[in-house]
Amino acid sequence: MKDEMEDPMEDSAAIGWTEADLDLATLGGEHLPAGHRSGFVAVVGRTNVGKSTLMNAFLGQKVAIVSPKPQTTRLRQFGILTLPDCQIIFVDTPGWHTPQHRLGEYMVGTAARAIPDADIVLFVVDVSQPPTGEDRLLAELVEERRGQAPVVLALNKVDLLSPDDLQSRRDVFRALLPSADWTFLSATRGDHRDELLEMMAGALPEGPRYFPADQVTDVRVRDLAGELVREQALKLLHHEVPHAIAVVVDEYKERSANLTYIQATLFVEKDSQKGILIGKGGRMLKRIGAAARTEIESVLGVRVYLELWVKVRPKWRKKREVLRQLGYVLPKE
Repeated sequence: MKDEMEDPMEDSAAIGWTEADLDLATLGGEHLPAGHRSGFVAVVGRTNVGKSTLMNAFLGQKVAIVSPKPQTTRLRQFGILTLPDCQIIFVDTPGWHTPQHRLGEYMVGTAARAIPDADIVLFVVDVSQPPTGEDRLLAELVEERRGQAPVVLALNKVDLLSPDDLQSRRDVFRALLPSADWTFLSATRGDHRDELLEMMAGALPEGPRYFPADQVTDVRVRDLAGELVREQALKLLHHEVPHAIAVVVDEYKERSANLTYIQATLFVEKDSQKGILIGKGGRMLKRIGAAARTEIESVLGVRVYLELWVKVRPKWRKKREVLRQLGYVLPKE
């Protein structure tokens, strides 16, 4: 995976592409087949419905962190799947929820802004539970903002649903977006995953390859390393503490062909949270570091020396300036 990656154009609708270009489409000197398709798929849904799990499954590797806790995804992230006849750029977005602070507002805004620019909107729901108010609000937003983009409704977690409930649950979710194409899905087990991929590939417009074939995300490796640290904190800590954590990678150095040094700071909002995060005798921080190091090494394919520090930034989730300092790009008020 590459550390330095070219930034994609922000507005996919603004990318020009003519029929004449289709015959000569190249990227890095590679000729593309006639009728090559490409585009951006906005993956939206409320928190914890399996959006990041699905994207990772399509790509065959982890590029987005996952955990059982809600609001795991905070940033908009591209997952790039290159096939012989098409390139699908998945736009993984934060889960839709009712925001309680500035960070929450940023996350919801990021998800909402992804919809109008998409070539396809992939609306993922948890079919093992009845629709929530957030499902309904997001469905209304999708219908309002999608423009001409087709919508695909993925009824995920079908493996958790009793066969007797399939039809009734399908009908109630389809009523949210009656004109959308749909399919049952198990992102983890793989049920109907290939069918969903074919539906999206067939709905993409003809277009160029926007990224090299070997690029799978627009996120830098150093930033992904920070997210993998936060993922382990989410998994190992409980209650409010993991949601109050932000991770910043302060230093990232390839010390040799086989060893990378990473130093990161975990920010929390209270001294009490700092104590819980560090743990008695530093045990919790060591557990987080050990688990994160294993995940980072599996991505990089080299040994990693990971050094973690903990600092307190009071009420950082509610302060615009601090959010910017921690890497969250907020729209101007």
